[in-house]
Amino acid sequence: VTAMDATGRPVRNLRQEDFKVYSDDVEQPISFFQIEKRQGEARPLAIVFALDVSGSMTTEEILRLRSALQSFSNHLSSHPVVYAVMTFGMRVKTIQKFTSDPDKLDDSLKRIAKDAPDGLSTHTYDAVDDAIRMLVRSAPRTREKRLMKRAVLVVTDGFPVGDTVSPKTVIERANGADVSVFVVTLPSYSRVIASSAQTPLPTPLDVSGLAELTGGRNVYANEKDYAPLFRALAEEVSSAYVLAFYPPDEKRRDGKTHTIRVEGPRGLTLRQSRSEYRAANR
Repeated sequence: VTAMDATGRPVRNLRQEDFKVYSDDVEQPISFFQIEKRQGEARPLAIVFALDVSGSMTTEEILRLRSALQSFSNHLSSHPVVYAVMTFGMRVKTIQKFTSDPDKLDDSLKRIAKDAPDGLSTHTYDAVDDAIRMLVRSAPRTREKRLMKRAVLVVTDGFPVGDTVSPKTVIERANGADVSVFVVTLPSYSRVIASSAQTPLPTPLDVSGLAELTGGRNVYANEKDYAPLFRALAEEVSSAYVLAFYPPDEKRRDGKTHTIRVEGPRGLTLRQSRSEYRAANR
């Protein structure tokens, strides 16, 4: 769960007693609670950057993006964190396997800036699906006995084309793997369509619910300097609370889907990474 105040800033000083967890609208005792920092230690993170390099992305945007991602990683320099980098267009390609070396991260971004655009297709959901698999198979699950937060940061124009995996399937797999998806929509296309409007037009990626239904967030890059936006995202990615409960005995193996709802202090906006769970069959 991420808690935001009225200005959209993460709230980090909440306690276990500030939350209530409901399953099928019945309140459940909270059996596990973890905050972003414990005894001054930052929570470990595993993050995959999934970057759109299709023909719709301009070279100028890719260069600005490199600088913004540097700001993102610099903001998280105090965290135990591993990064991986993927690109997608007509194909999904792993550019950098998980590393904690910032120089390797920057080198991978340099290579992306030099590469030619990868066609006109934009396999966004395929890329997120591959990123989830990479997190599950290759990223450590814990570090220093602390559960790592898993996240995918997608940077795209917001218009998936040619995917083989459906949005619904990707959302289910993300929730099953405890992965939150954050989406940054760049101005390549949607800003042109909405240039006369105060609010950007929703893209198909927005409508799919990929970010909201996995506990992430959709943001729009309206300014030429992306760095402040990415620093704010880094702050949010590292500001989650982890809550857990034991389902009632009669529901633990009934094979059914059960809802999960979290409530917090009045005046705050909560985003939760999972809205339901499917119990095992007997």
